[in-house]
Amino acid sequence: MYFSLSWRNIWRNKKRTVIVAASVFFAVLMAVVMRSMQLGSYAYMIHSSAKMFTGYLQVQGVGYWENRSLEKSFTISEQQIEALRKIEHAEAVTPRLEAYALVSHDSSTKVSQVIGIDPQAENTFSGLKKRLVSGAYLNKQSQGALLGAGLAKMLQLQVGDSIVLYGQGYHGQIAAAEIPVVGLVKMPLKIMNNGLVLLSLPNAQQIFWAEGRITSLPILIDDIRHLDGVVSAVKNSTGDKYAVMTWDEMLPDVKENIEADNAGGIIMLAILYVVIGFGVFGTIMMMVAERAREFSILISVGMRRWKLILATTLETLMVASLGFIAGLAVSVPVVWLMARSPIPITGDAAKIYDKMGIEAVIGFSTDPTIFSSQALVILIIALITAVYPWLYIRKLDPAKTMHG
Repeated sequence: MYFSLSWRNIWRNKKRTVIVAASVFFAVLMAVVMRSMQLGSYAYMIHSSAKMFTGYLQVQGVGYWENRSLEKSFTISEQQIEALRKIEHAEAVTPRLEAYALVSHDSSTKVSQVIGIDPQAENTFSGLKKRLVSGAYLNKQSQGALLGAGLAKMLQLQVGDSIVLYGQGYHGQIAAAEIPVVGLVKMPLKIMNNGLVLLSLPNAQQIFWAEGRITSLPILIDDIRHLDGVVSAVKNSTGDKYAVMTWDEMLPDVKENIEADNAGGIIMLAILYVVIGFGVFGTIMMMVAERAREFSILISVGMRRWKLILATTLETLMVASLGFIAGLAVSVPVVWLMARSPIPITGDAAKIYDKMGIEAVIGFSTDPTIFSSQALVILIIALITAVYPWLYIRKLDPAKTMHG
C-alpha cells in the first residue's frame, strides 16, 4: 500500500518529478563517465608501463634496483620460471638481461639500453613482434640485433648494416662486439624508440660475460586487483633468495601522479553531488510546502505520523531511483564503447605523457564498483534529503496549518 501510494504521489506533479529525476540522471551519467575515465586512464597508464617496462612485479637479485648493476644479476632455473608461469592470474613471465653500452655505426655513437630477451616470451609479454617495421624478428639462437627505429635513424643505418657495441660486462669484463642489425622496431615511447637495442638472451649473456644470468624477471598479470595475491604466490615460490618488487615501488612517480589526480577527481565528484543534492533538497522542500495542508488533513483523520514519514521517504527514494536507473542504462553502453576505443592524446599533452614514459591515450574502465558506488551515493543523497520531510512532519501542527 505504501509503495503504491508513494508511486501515485510522485506523479501528481509530473514536471517536478521529471526535473528531480533528470538532475539525478545527468549526475549519474557524468559521475560514471568521469570516474570510468579516471580509473581507466590509471589502469591503462599502469598497464602500459608494466607491459613495456617493468611488468606488474619483478623478481630481481637482492639490491639490483638501487644501482642496476650486472653484479646484482642472478641465476634462476627453467623449472622455477615455469612454476611462476603457472601461478594463477600470471599472464606472462619473461627473463631479461639489461645493461647500457655505447652503440656505434660509422662516425655516429649513442649510449643505449641493451636488453637481452627470450624472443618468444617477450612477444607474449609485450607483443614486440607486432612492432617490427623492417627486417626479421629475433629467435633464441639469433646473433643479430633489433634496434629502435629512432635509434637506427640517428645512427643512419638500415637492416643489414652492423653496429659496434662497447660497454662493461659482468665482474668488470669488457663487453665488445660487432653485431648485424636484423630488424627495426617502432616503440610507442620516444625514449625507447631512440635508445633501445634488443639481443637474444644467450647472445647478450655471452657478450656481457654473464652466462646463465639475468637481471630481472618481469611478470604480467591479467588484472591489477589480483596483484597482492600474485606477489604472495611469487614470494612463496622463490623464497628469500630473490627480491620481489611491484610496479609502484619501481615507478613511484607514476604512483604519485595517479594519487594526486585521483584526489582531485574525487573532489570534483563530491562537488558535483553536493550541487545535485541541494537541487534535490530544494525540490523536496517545495514539495513539502505544497502538501502541508494535505499532511495536516491526513494526520487529523488519524494517520500516524511515522506512516506519513515512511510514504514521503519512499517518494524521495523512488524519484532518485528513476534518475539513477535511467543514468545507469545510458552510462553502461557509453562506458563500454569508450573502453573498447581508447581516446588518443595529441599535442603538448602527448609530450607530457611521453616524458612520463606512458603511451598517450585515455582509457576507460568497466570496473563494476564504478556503477555500484554511484548507487550508494544516490541512496545517501536520497536519505539525507528525506530528513527534511521527516523533521517537518514531526513538528507539524495540523490545526495551525489548516487555519493558516
